[in-house]
Amino acid sequence: MDWNLKDLYSSPNSKEIESDFKKLEVRSEKFNKKYKNKISNNCSPKLILESIKELEKIYEGLGKISSYSSLLFAADTNNEKYAKFYQDSSEKSTNIRKNLIFYFLSWNKISEKNAKKIYTSPLLDKYCHLLKSERRYKDFMLSEPEEKILDKKSITSSRAFNRLFDQTLNNLEFQLTKKKKTSTLTETEVLALLYDKDRKIRVSAAKSLTQGLESERKLLTFIFNQILTDAKITNEIRGHESPMSSRNLSNEISEKTVEALVSTCNKYNKVPIRYYKLKSKILKIGNFSDYDRYAPFSQSTQKFTFNDAKEIVLDSFNEFSPEMGKIAKLFFDRNWIDYKLRKGKRGGAFSHSCVPSVHPYILMNFTGKIRDVMTLAHELGHGIHQYMSRKNGYFQQNTPLTTAETASVFAEMLVFTKLLDRETNKKQKLYLICSKLEDIFATVFRQIVMTNFELDVHLKAKNSGELSSREIDNAWTKANSKMFGNSIKISEYYKSWWMYIPHFIHSPFYCYSYSFGELLVHGLFAKYKEDKKGFVKKYLELLSSGSTNSPEALVKKTGLDITRSDFWESSMYLMNNLLKDAENIFYKR
Repeated sequence: MDWNLKDLYSSPNSKEIESDFKKLEVRSEKFNKKYKNKISNNCSPKLILESIKELEKIYEGLGKISSYSSLLFAADTNNEKYAKFYQDSSEKSTNIRKNLIFYFLSWNKISEKNAKKIYTSPLLDKYCHLLKSERRYKDFMLSEPEEKILDKKSITSSRAFNRLFDQTLNNLEFQLTKKKKTSTLTETEVLALLYDKDRKIRVSAAKSLTQGLESERKLLTFIFNQILTDAKITNEIRGHESPMSSRNLSNEISEKTVEALVSTCNKYNKVPIRYYKLKSKILKIGNFSDYDRYAPFSQSTQKFTFNDAKEIVLDSFNEFSPEMGKIAKLFFDRNWIDYKLRKGKRGGAFSHSCVPSVHPYILMNFTGKIRDVMTLAHELGHGIHQYMSRKNGYFQQNTPLTTAETASVFAEMLVFTKLLDRETNKKQKLYLICSKLEDIFATVFRQIVMTNFELDVHLKAKNSGELSSREIDNAWTKANSKMFGNSIKISEYYKSWWMYIPHFIHSPFYCYSYSFGELLVHGLFAKYKEDKKGFVKKYLELLSSGSTNSPEALVKKTGLDITRSDFWESSMYLMNNLLKDAENIFYKR
């Protein structure tokens, strides 16, 4: 299945795209002329409602073209035609946005007293949270000319290095020798071999991945340093004291809450350390190393077709909620998923929310392993979330990153629970639990490892300038050592694997959101077990709410209070219980 992007545009050469750009340019100019000097202390709720509706339409138009160009490019980064279209679209969109930048800048200049009178008006009920939350940027915004310069220069700074990173990674070749025969693999294919049952193949895959990355060490180090420098400059200009401040601001979460999450996860590193010691005993592997972390148990060698994965996921979703299953089925029936392995295709997986007038699209690289079944569930969780929240309009369809992972992780839990409940063989149940624990550790502890690493290198770059690749290697090793402790030996291969993590380049400090989402879902799942029928309605309402309120307020409707100081510790219950179950099955066999 390749995705069908015709719901956006028929082709990059479509006359409709050119026509839309021209219309959007005219609309943006008219918008600027009409409202430039009217968003002030004297404006009325009616004027704000009228203007924000028009602004939202213009941004949705830009978002539609941007979605199309980025999806084409993600599916084939080798296609020069797509690359040019992607770049040209970015430049045209930036040129149009310059007419719109004044709006929220002007809104944030209105006094708090007058702003509150406006956004609390019944007329602006739909946009109340948006207008209120936009004001959190008040102290970090620049003048209109400065904002225009930053937006325009981003094409040749962070956005340019994002594109260069993608093109470099997606075209790296990894040479693997197996039985005296050498084959050339993509990044996705070589990473998949780290899950192989044969340790020699895992070692070869680790070596191959490292050699491939090392071939572009200078370039990848340069790209990362430019991202660090760009973040440093932007933070200095805007007045953010901490490298993470801007991310926390966009996530509508306090630094205190993030610090509590990170410190709790660091405190509970003993859980994955205990698990990896158990796994080394189950598999009878001495000198357990980083390339052994994902060594499969016997049932993990089972291969799944895409149709197998589809049936498992849809059955799980339908059992939870027929409405959820019905929406998920649309992604298959209407070809909104691209799952094939291809050279030049972006690695990993994502669900792109697109725009409210269309629908989300999912990209993944399906290799037939059980983790791919979980990835499909994960991305469909995102897709359902995005599909249901479209009704809130372009500005409020997407949630902050902190709650963006809620539906995806919950979807994985549904699939896991179904598989576990129907398993009667103790040995197979042990392996299934262990596989789930590894997923949880990858989502909770590994993401905090990456957050610790990012914070470390961003602070080093802030204080001492450009970092050498070996300095970054050392920071990566140090951060991972906290999670592995004495349970895993970090090989020479692993020290450079920071190079292939796209979040460090595309979305600095994104990673803690995965930990947030996973632990939040553990809390939600406990609520679901308490009251299955009543919970489903509350959960679907949460998904359909988008960002119409703060994460704390939206989640509170399900019965959880994530502002509680002990919330993160209480959410560790699930992995603790699963680990105890695994130990009981193994040691009492």
